[in-house]
Amino acid sequence: MKPSRKSLDARPPGEPALSRSSPEAAEGRGLLRRLGLFDSSLLVIGGVLGSGIFMTTGLIAQSVPAPGLILLVWLAGGLITMSGALAFAELGAMFPGSGGQYVYLREAYGPGAAFFFGWGFFWVIECGGVAALAVGFADYLGAFWPGFEPAAAILKLSPAGIPLVLTAGQTAGAVSIIAVTAVNYFGIRSGVIFQNIFAVLRIFALAGLAVLGLIFGRKAGIATPAQFLGGLSSFDLSAFGAAILTVLWAYDGWYALNCTAEEVRNPKRNIPLGLILGTLAVTAVYLVLNVVYLAALPMDRIKGTLRIGEAAVGQMFGAGTGRLFSALIALSIFGCLSATIIYGPRVFYAMAKDGLFFRRLADIHPRFRVPGRALIAQAAWSCVLCLSGTFKSLIEYDIFALVLFFAMTGFAVIILRRRRPDAVRPYRAWGYPVLPTLFILANLAVFFNTLWTQPRQSLIGCGILAAGIPAYFFWRNAQKHRT
Repeated sequence: MKPSRKSLDARPPGEPALSRSSPEAAEGRGLLRRLGLFDSSLLVIGGVLGSGIFMTTGLIAQSVPAPGLILLVWLAGGLITMSGALAFAELGAMFPGSGGQYVYLREAYGPGAAFFFGWGFFWVIECGGVAALAVGFADYLGAFWPGFEPAAAILKLSPAGIPLVLTAGQTAGAVSIIAVTAVNYFGIRSGVIFQNIFAVLRIFALAGLAVLGLIFGRKAGIATPAQFLGGLSSFDLSAFGAAILTVLWAYDGWYALNCTAEEVRNPKRNIPLGLILGTLAVTAVYLVLNVVYLAALPMDRIKGTLRIGEAAVGQMFGAGTGRLFSALIALSIFGCLSATIIYGPRVFYAMAKDGLFFRRLADIHPRFRVPGRALIAQAAWSCVLCLSGTFKSLIEYDIFALVLFFAMTGFAVIILRRRRPDAVRPYRAWGYPVLPTLFILANLAVFFNTLWTQPRQSLIGCGILAAGIPAYFFWRNAQKHRT
């Protein structure tokens, strides 16, 4: 039996589920639509701009060692991300409720597919990502806090003969998770204002870096505009595909807005526009920063350099700017952490509201009107992963499932077009069906590549999802009895 469809489908013919303000909000018990277009666009930007752009170009240059190809692969990554954003824009305007992908998978495939997305999202993808961002922030924070190096041990225990070490980096990471969660607990506006501040600071800092670097910086790389197109004739499809996989990781997080759709004002307009404007802005930032890297460094220094941003800034402004650049990366990671903590709990809230997760996570704080218990649950599990140090391997185990669910969500646009042709669609994905198909194929390529190259991690990831089978039947039966 599916979760109570009366609550989802009690609407006029042709009107999609969750397209109107929730009855709970009208009665003073639900989420409030407080986010405008500016907030929506910055949430997309904030969910993407982390550390990826500062660390991936050197790896990409190993696959495509030519300036024109490097810029082309970043542009292609932006095109694939935009194709996904356009598909999510149609679904988000059609189903403007909390939960994002969880809602779209439920409407297209039923509660089972939606549940297993949410199961992996909570235990691994979302909370593991929060833990990774928090520890990454702590790593760069150590550069400004003498004696507080990330690997420094601050507590050593040996319960039952098992050595346990708590490091400064783990502690700082957990504290940052708790602090940002507390800001978000006091309302969506406080959380989004906090996120917006860091997003705007990052944009201005990166713009200043680009302008000052290109005008005043000491350059050892490309000297003329025509050279940026060099090497296009050496295009190799397999090498280009390998580089695309790295680029897509740097673009991840663009779907943050969809998870908070129930709190967006005028969602039929602001969700599509926010996704499009935010994705275009991120793509532009990435292209400009890569122009800076290529101008600052010769190709032989770019290839294989992991901390490419730091190397480029050191070349342009001298080695003494390292601490300043570390501050920029710390700011970027912390801002991304802030955006990530906002959107994750809305997925768990939607699951719990359907009766397919811990019921108390569906509670809305009566004063602050946020999914308070879902926020606390996310913070608690993220801190456990942060302190245990297992989040990196967990994310590796379930990355194949994440891209599979992306492909399924892209295909949901096609399924719902055929299954509900008369449903109200405030926005129709531009480029349909070509661009949604591009998004589907790109994610399927990553999925099969991961299965082929990382069979062990993929098998463990399957085990993590399979662990949700008894939980799914437990919650379905409990929901059936309540109904």
